[in-house]
Amino acid sequence: MAGRGLVWAALCALAVAGCGGDDSGLPTATVMAPVAQPAACGTLRVRVTGRLRTPAATELSGLALSRRQPRLLWTHNDSGSAARILAVTPDGTLLADVSVTGAENEDWEDIAIAGGTLYIADIGDNRARRPSIAVYRVAEPRVPATATAPVTRLSLRYPGKPRDAEALLVDPAGGGLVIVTKSFSGNAGIYLTSRGAATLRRAGTIALGTGEAVTAASLSADGRTIALRSYDRAYVWRRARDESIPAALKRRPCSARANLLREGQGEAIALTANGRAFYTVPEGRAPVIRRYQAAAQ
Repeated sequence: MAGRGLVWAALCALAVAGCGGDDSGLPTATVMAPVAQPAACGTLRVRVTGRLRTPAATELSGLALSRRQPRLLWTHNDSGSAARILAVTPDGTLLADVSVTGAENEDWEDIAIAGGTLYIADIGDNRARRPSIAVYRVAEPRVPATATAPVTRLSLRYPGKPRDAEALLVDPAGGGLVIVTKSFSGNAGIYLTSRGAATLRRAGTIALGTGEAVTAASLSADGRTIALRSYDRAYVWRRARDESIPAALKRRPCSARANLLREGQGEAIALTANGRAFYTVPEGRAPVIRRYQAAAQ
């Protein structure tokens, strides 16, 4: 993302009140059917699991936990980098550096996973000028054997005008894509893919408050927990069975009790399979990988 230093300086100056992670200041949203509070919004234990020291990691901007290899995380660099994905362990060991053949990294901002497929979101657009964006579908590479991975490109456009976004969710039930836009006003738009259509469909707005720009998203493997992160905190929703992702996002989220601003500039989050924990990694050289775990209940 262009102008990162200025954005980060502004964020640090704001030092958003309430970074401690309570629910104060959260917007009022439509109340749907009662759903249990996500475990990730209870008491959390945080620990540093490792540091990724490979020179290949320069500006990480996405994180997803493998569904097939539970001790493996997929990540990638932001704009200006090669079209590559990195397979790493939580302790920071680089297992694979995979070239994504047939793809370009104009502004990769997030990575999602559903079943055995990775979805790379080339959706960043700081100036809101791109006539179309792209999501690349990649069969999850075998690690450590695979050095290259071919892709299928899905070219998309917004209705009306271009938008900036850094968050992608994939519904494991049907493979539908959900993009959540980025705005420092805190009003994030929810956009969906429609079968066979290149134009996204708007499905609502999430009002998180001034300064709470959405920088990443994650959905647990069981499909029941949704997390959106900003620079300073993680917002979490519990999804009812057979409920669409946009419907779940219409409820008021809880805020994980963790100050993510302390990590540095963070644009990545990955929920574990049951949604009781999540991993994060910030940008910069030799970034630290952290795991936030819900206390036993």
